[in-house]
Amino acid sequence: MKSRIETGREILGATLGETYYQRRVDSTNSFNGPLRRLTDEYCFGEVWGDPALPPKLRSMLVVALLASMGRTHELRTHLGGALNNGCNVEELRAVLLQVAIYCGIPAGVEGTRIAEEVLRERGLLA
Repeated sequence: MKSRIETGREILGATLGETYYQRRVDSTNSFNGPLRRLTDEYCFGEVWGDPALPPKLRSMLVVALLASMGRTHELRTHLGGALNNGCNVEELRAVLLQVAIYCGIPAGVEGTRIAEEVLRERGLLA
């Protein structure tokens, strides 16, 4: 049986991509290491590893939460993860419209702007 940290690292790599994951591993140091172990084990291993919600739905929730909080750096990362987890352009648009209505137009506008950049980078938006 895999440990939570092993499960978390597997989910992290699958969701955010092996390139992202390897960059993260390579940049881990004595200062950021404890936080990264915490996110590997609890964020991805415990919470994302719970089978109650599929990865695609978890990605949509994370996109909505990050957009609503204005966490644009992490939003960019997790929009890529949402695409990796099977979300499509229409689903991401719907999530960001929900953010605009429930969290405010500025949050929806900024989230949409970041999403457009990610979608263009992935060749999914002209």
